Formats: sequence, C-alpha cells, structure tokens
Amino acid sequence: MSTNLNSPIASPRTVSGESWAAIAGAVGSALLLAKKLLSPKAAKPEPMSRADFYAETLVSRDQIHANHVALLEKLDSNHRELLAALERQAARISALEAGVARLDERTTR
Repeated sequence: MSTNLNSPIASPRTVSGESWAAIAGAVGSALLLAKKLLSPKAAKPEPMSRADFYAETLVSRDQIHANHVALLEKLDSNHRELLAALERQAARISALEAGVARLDERTTR
C-alpha cells in the first residue's frame, strides 16, 4: 500500500459500444433459445387411416379412369373426322385423275 496521497486512483474499466452490442446479442439469443425450448410443442397431426387412404385412392383411380376414357373418345372422334376428310380427298383425287385421263385421251388422238 502506497502512502503517497498524490497517487492516481485506478478508474474503472469502460465498456465499448461493440462490447455492449455483443452482450445484447448474447442476451437476445439466450432469450430466443429459452423461448424455443420452453414453448409447448405442436401436436402431431394424426395420420390418415388405412380405410380413408384406400377410399381416396379409389376416388383418384376413378378420376384417372374417367379422364382416360374421355381422352380415348376424343381421339376416336378425331380419327373418324380425319378418315372422313381423307375419303373426301380420295374422291376428289379420283375425279381429277379421271378428268386428266379423258383429257389425255383427247389429246393423243
């Protein structure tokens, strides 16, 4: 112990702004962690029963089947339209061939 009365008194250490920010961040993180750990857990939803699953599967299968049948009917309709158009074109081509054949007969005489 010094008996000198003029000796400086040790001043308390000051905390910088960065230190306060670090302290505030640590306290905030601790509070968030405590809130997460202490909050009540959400109840798990009950899984679907096997009967409900099979019922939904049957409904989905029926919808897929109905869509498939509708597509097949549409394809058949389009196929019939194309065949009819092809028949009309074939009749026109036959008429044109007959006309060209008659014209060819006349010009070769």
